[in-house]
Amino acid sequence: MILCRAALLAPLLLIFSGCAMLGLGPSAPAGAAGDLAQQPQTPAVLVQIVAPDALKALLEKYLDITRLGAMTRGDAVSEDEWSRLIDAAPTQVRELLKTEGYFAPEVSFTRDTVRLPGQPQSVRLDLSPGPRATISRVTLEVEGALQSQVEAGDTRARGVLDDLRNAWALQKSAPFRNATWGGAKALALARLRAAGYATATWSGTAADVDADKSEVRLFLVADSGPLFRSGEIEIEGLAVQDAKTVRNLATFAPGTPLTESLLLDYQERLQKSGLFDSITVSHDLDPSHAATAKVLVRLREQALQVYTAAVGYSANTGPRASVEHVHRRLFGLPLRSRSFVEFGKLRKALDLEVSTHAFEGLYRNLIGVSIERLETSTDVVLSQRFRLGRARDTQRFEQLVFAEAERSVRTTDISRAETFAISGNYQAVIRRLDSVVLPTQGYTLAVQSGLGRSHGSDSPGGLFSRNYARLTAYQPLGSTWYGQARIELGQVFRPNKVMVPDSQLFRAGGDDSVRGYAYRSLGPVVAGSVTGGASLVTGSLEVARPFSATLPSLWGALFVDAGRADTSFAALKPAIGLGAGLRWRSPVGPLRLDLAWAEELKRFRIHFSVGIAL
Repeated sequence: MILCRAALLAPLLLIFSGCAMLGLGPSAPAGAAGDLAQQPQTPAVLVQIVAPDALKALLEKYLDITRLGAMTRGDAVSEDEWSRLIDAAPTQVRELLKTEGYFAPEVSFTRDTVRLPGQPQSVRLDLSPGPRATISRVTLEVEGALQSQVEAGDTRARGVLDDLRNAWALQKSAPFRNATWGGAKALALARLRAAGYATATWSGTAADVDADKSEVRLFLVADSGPLFRSGEIEIEGLAVQDAKTVRNLATFAPGTPLTESLLLDYQERLQKSGLFDSITVSHDLDPSHAATAKVLVRLREQALQVYTAAVGYSANTGPRASVEHVHRRLFGLPLRSRSFVEFGKLRKALDLEVSTHAFEGLYRNLIGVSIERLETSTDVVLSQRFRLGRARDTQRFEQLVFAEAERSVRTTDISRAETFAISGNYQAVIRRLDSVVLPTQGYTLAVQSGLGRSHGSDSPGGLFSRNYARLTAYQPLGSTWYGQARIELGQVFRPNKVMVPDSQLFRAGGDDSVRGYAYRSLGPVVAGSVTGGASLVTGSLEVARPFSATLPSLWGALFVDAGRADTSFAALKPAIGLGAGLRWRSPVGPLRLDLAWAEELKRFRIHFSVGIAL
């Protein structure tokens, strides 16, 4: 009977529920549920903190009594729970302030004893933190291999220990903070490991607090563990290239301390070799093998051959197209070849070079041929060169010694002059920069010197000497401005009437010379045409700064350039260029767009370039 009644009631229930869904039955007013959900909830507790701003933020974030309102979400708090939290709060405040270096604060709580129904529990916290503790003494000692080496008179070990103590981040009189204390310990341990003690740990550390004097004495003892020295170089990932090349790039002998900088320098040399795409250099961390630790080199080789085509524009030489081919193991031998062809409106060039992979000491032998046709508004210069040389490249120093034979043909509207020269040359680049790609501090110095014999179609043969130097310095100027200065000097010594190839002489003007003037347009004028000069002086001053903190890579710059090439320093009258520009500090180097005013020509010129000139 009951089942029958249920069966009869079921359809009726479905009908009435359907009516309600259709709005035919009774329902709550529209939006009532949403209004209830959006009504602000009265906080369960209200805590007023009177304290210095930095400490107030700390207490609001970590004090349990201030976090209660969010945790309860408006639910009432029992009297017992509220009293318990207030009683525990002073101790918690003091513990939190200790982490900031305040060990004798005055803390008081004032509780609202009169509360209307429905009102939140409330309390006021007044804080006087007192003086912040400072470091009164630092005792930093070591044990293990480092201490034994120091006691044995090892000067390197003494330097490591002195550097560890001098670089300690919390020196005497510095304010104490728990976070700074932890960070200082981590940095000191990292420095010790970077010095070759890769398994160094803390034997013990302590911060002894004198609350009455607001002073903290620090005590630390580091166990250096063994000094890791280089043993066998273990190489993984070679398919085509020689292991000997990888080992030649190491430059350190067995038994050398395996410092962090030594491993990073090795990794950078492998990267600069152009043979490998992915490189990781580390060493075995087994303390039992520390005296002859394996150096672990993990490599992935680059493609054996690469072709690169490019289309671009230069403010110096106009539009251009180029193709480059690189072969990283020519004829199956440890040789690298580079072939480059450029075809432009004003410049056409062919450059071929074959060089060996690095020998011991980072030396490379090379042979090269280059042909260049360069057109200006007054002449056309064709240069053909053959060179044979030896190069050595390190992180901070590059040098090239080479012998060169050169033929040069210079043609103007009214003349044609041919010159041939043989010379011995030395070139070097010294870098002391905070960043090779995007420098802001330091300098680069490029020097060239050569001695040779030349004869021309319209001149007798004779000896000549060419000398050149370019110094570029970078220096921060305050917190937001950066300065850059450059000076360039060149001089060719030769007897009267002895001609030298045009490439051995100097001209100024262009992106990396005197902006505001055309490329190679500042030189002595002979018969209405600009020629190369025996003497060169250029200089530049530039200041720049980021536009805003939100665009740190986009800078504005102001600059002034001056210089010229001429027949002698006495005859040289510098041309002046000045202007403003934009700098985008891209990952491949600074991109520069400049608008320069040529004081001598009384007109503006736009310059565009990428990278830094050495």
